Amino acid sequence: MNPMREIKIEKVILNIGVGEGGDKLANAERVLRSITGRKPARTQAKQTIREWGIKRGESVGCKVTLRGEEAVKTLKRLFDGVERRLNKGCFDDGGNFAFGIKEHIDIPGLSYDPEVGLFGMDVCATLCRPGYRIRRRRRQPKAIPKSHRVTREEAINFITEKFGVQVV
Repeated sequence: MNPMREIKIEKVILNIGVGEGGDKLANAERVLRSITGRKPARTQAKQTIREWGIKRGESVGCKVTLRGEEAVKTLKRLFDGVERRLNKGCFDDGGNFAFGIKEHIDIPGLSYDPEVGLFGMDVCATLCRPGYRIRRRRRQPKAIPKSHRVTREEAINFITEKFGVQVV
């Protein structure tokens, strides 16, 4: 097989949206730190929503971005949290997929702590091929040709073969 056609995981992003700051957000950060071993970054509200009591610029969630071998290792644990089953609708046409985990205690190795509570999270993963750097480089950035992009079917095959995930 051509090494330039090899698919790999570019990044995995774990996101917990709490909707408010304070202790609840601190507990969500503690959950992400226990899953990944990294310090999460806070996310701010983009607009004010009076009915929900959210102001623009207020911290309402947290996220962690993982790359490389660490992303693959964490993704394997997260697939166990959804019983190694994904819906076909989780995949988009650009080689990305996303799924949700209802409660963080579904992930193996994590237990319930009454002080922290239960948190659900979103998991987003981006797949790429060698040569995708041309899109982000500083000099002469170019679009990825259609023939080189990861399609939905290729993404499903990659996840099924590499991680043993059943796509329904």
